[in-house]
Amino acid sequence: MSWLLLAVSFAFLVLVAGAVSVYLQTGVVGVVIGVVVACAMTFSAYWSSDKVALAATRAQPASIEQFGQLHNIVEGLSIAAGIPKPRVYVVDDPAPNAFATGRDPDHAAIAVTTGLLRLMNRTELEGVIAHELSHVRNYDIRVSTIAVATAGAIAIIADIFWRMMWFGGARRRGNDNGGNPIALIGLIIVIVLAPVAATLIKAAVSRRREALADATAVELTRYPTGLRQALEKLATNTSVVQHTSHATAHLWIESPLERGRENQSSKLNSLFDTHPPLAERIAALRELEGIDAWDGSAPDTPGGLGVDLGGVTGAQGAGAGAAAARGPQGSPNQPPPGWYDDPAGQHGTLRFWDGSTWTDQVRPA
Repeated sequence: MSWLLLAVSFAFLVLVAGAVSVYLQTGVVGVVIGVVVACAMTFSAYWSSDKVALAATRAQPASIEQFGQLHNIVEGLSIAAGIPKPRVYVVDDPAPNAFATGRDPDHAAIAVTTGLLRLMNRTELEGVIAHELSHVRNYDIRVSTIAVATAGAIAIIADIFWRMMWFGGARRRGNDNGGNPIALIGLIIVIVLAPVAATLIKAAVSRRREALADATAVELTRYPTGLRQALEKLATNTSVVQHTSHATAHLWIESPLERGRENQSSKLNSLFDTHPPLAERIAALRELEGIDAWDGSAPDTPGGLGVDLGGVTGAQGAGAGAAAARGPQGSPNQPPPGWYDDPAGQHGTLRFWDGSTWTDQVRPA
């Protein structure tokens, strides 16, 4: 379905290029040139999508020395997902959020905010990371990038068209489209509606992939509680990511532009949302767990990995540090399902606990 939506979006791209060609009276040659230019713009945006997203959000590489547990979680879940470990970045921002970007699993990156590291314990952070890695494994990052690039190309071509009309560029070239007002009105309708349609398609693609990523994250961790509690914390947190835009909003696990607005959106506005409502995602996970409906409150769980975040730490890792230290197998307090370092192996082996059995995995070189 997502690829069908992309095909429709590309059809709008050709339609807009054709409309501009008709206005300029350049014939088939103009349509071909317009489509080629639009495709070149789309490919350029696709190829450099990770660099653009990371620069736009001011993400910085996460050092293993400072963010060792974060790297441990990303590496362990990457093994479970069967994909290369993506590059890991941190965004210095108090709002809790995370995103994945790139054109494929071999060129992917994952970024988390310092606010997320402060708010989530290890189990919840694993749920968030699993969600983002699901985007990588399912090639959502590629689909979303193409959708955004196509919508952007349509918007640029439409903008060029309006500028030509405003400054009378076609008339100065000796063209006269004023003699056929019906045709001109038709062209204007196409140019107005195509960018709106492309934006709606981009949002629809993003919403579909978010729901799929939640399901895949549960498959990777075998523990829906972690992601569910993380989403509940996100839903009750109203802080907004400082450095973001509509161009990158679809990347985040929860839209950074719409916090606290989900329940107030009209049906028309919701068509432009890049994420399903958090309440719906939480309800689906609670149904999977077989527990009661969500009452709207944040879970009473400790948060923070206890890492140095520029001199300000969260809850000193009250939950995450303890979770990482619990187990070996047979200890009185078994850890929640997830990946853990094996102290006996001096961090050379990762151990996965599914709730009843430990499975060892050798850490890749």
